[in-house]
Amino acid sequence: MKALIIFESMFGNTQSIACAIAEGLQDTYEVNVADVSGRPRAHGIDLLVVGGPTHAFSMSRASTREDAARKGTVRQGSTGPGLRDYFDSSPVLHGIAAAAFDTKINKPLVPGSAARRAQKELRRLGCSIVLPAENFLVTDTTGPLVEGERERARKWGAALAAAAAEQRHKV
Repeated sequence: MKALIIFESMFGNTQSIACAIAEGLQDTYEVNVADVSGRPRAHGIDLLVVGGPTHAFSMSRASTREDAARKGTVRQGSTGPGLRDYFDSSPVLHGIAAAAFDTKINKPLVPGSAARRAQKELRRLGCSIVLPAENFLVTDTTGPLVEGERERARKWGAALAAAAAEQRHKV
């Protein structure tokens, strides 16, 4: 079986979480981890996982990516198209098992989640949501990840594989 993890990452934190999720999936899936800027196609896959940073309470926009770039050194290509752009140009993905995650700042009472918005977009495109959207925490806008988040992401990936298997057996 094949899984595709599509990530958007400004400072490398979301990319690190995507790679950890891949580690959790690799016992069950052949996993490809792809930057959204490469416009990866979700064709012929069994599981789609998408993730990006929370910007201004939701998925990033060109203006929020530009603002983030002014705050620190960003990854090459990170100010290009994001998840929002990917969803806007994506074909219907009817029946594909899917899940969403994000990275967000570790402060109490900060509203919004890119993952919850991405999950809504996955549903709109016809995906079957396997697990609820998950948030992974960073200490500040540019990071680093909160201690233990990478390991938690790996475990979430393994739980995602198990939940997807259970969902397949019910169909």
